[in-house]
Amino acid sequence: MSLTLYRLEGCPYCELVVDRLDELGLDYDSVWVEGLHSKRNEVKRVSGQRQVPVIVDDATGVTMSQSGRIMEYINGTYAEEDVTVDVNP
Repeated sequence: MSLTLYRLEGCPYCELVVDRLDELGLDYDSVWVEGLHSKRNEVKRVSGQRQVPVIVDDATGVTMSQSGRIMEYINGTYAEEDVTVDVNP
């Protein structure tokens, strides 16, 4: 399994996702992004936008943003909770 989380230092939405990944004991790579939206080219390249958090799950081919959707996805995929997730923006 290969999870990558694009995040910004001090971002409370990013920390919610980090906390859940840690609770589930999931391994993931953190990619720290720039504070200025205009400098977040790597995030834009992978997700089509510059907001964080963004998670990329190579195991399932999913890339998504918005902490609430990410949390639903993580819970439904890795915590085996019955959650419906729309992975299409």
